[in-house]
Amino acid sequence: MDYPATAKWYDRRDSVFVEFCVEDSKDVHVNFDRSKMDFSCISGTDNIKQQNTVELFGEIDPKESKHRRTDRSVLCCLRKAETGKSWPRLTKDKTKCNWLSVDFNNWKDWEDDSDEDLSSFDKFSEMMNSMGGDDLPDLDGADDEVFFYIYI
Repeated sequence: MDYPATAKWYDRRDSVFVEFCVEDSKDVHVNFDRSKMDFSCISGTDNIKQQNTVELFGEIDPKESKHRRTDRSVLCCLRKAETGKSWPRLTKDKTKCNWLSVDFNNWKDWEDDSDEDLSSFDKFSEMMNSMGGDDLPDLDGADDEVFFYIYI
């Protein structure tokens, strides 16, 4: 039986970041398409299949989009096809999905930012796009962050 994996996301100038929270999971698959993203895994001791197909708000560059597995989540960096275009939501569908939340801790209004003022997440995005998908290095202290879930 398929269940959606809980996810949080935030928008940046060049990329959109999506983190699927999948503690104790295996058989993780992430596929990028210009207008959608497919995610699946087997989680828990009950081997529950979790799956999300997201029809994206805007188009992405699938070849430049990457994902990285951590202990408890899968972080996806979706490289926007149109740099500088803001995404007010992740999906084309305006319906509020109960499995999807906004990560306000990492959300930043970048509309008026200059290119010299890159945040650490923009630098991380550049690093992800310059490296391979699954073999990205662990970030020091990444497991120490605390995230708050606010469902919209």
